[in-house]
Amino acid sequence: MANPPSAKSLLHLYASMLRTSRSFSSYNFRQYFLRRTKSSFRAIQNEQDANKVSALYNEGVKELAVLKRSAIVNQLYGGWRLAVEDQKPRRDRGDT
Repeated sequence: MANPPSAKSLLHLYASMLRTSRSFSSYNFRQYFLRRTKSSFRAIQNEQDANKVSALYNEGVKELAVLKRSAIVNQLYGGWRLAVEDQKPRRDRGDT
């Protein structure tokens, strides 16, 4: 029988996944991974079986590693900002 992860480690994983999801430069990917992270942790929160919680936690750790690699690739090949995103004002060379 596997020991279930502590509440602190679950919160740390959740925060790390949210932080990584926010680092995507593409709006669609960013919003998708934020929604997916929140829904997967709602499933963990509602789960009562300790073995199932451990399995979901381990799956989340693996998913975080994939998410980090994907975010780096997305930042390298990021495209234009969409109209629904906050537009930062364009700065010219003479502006300080």
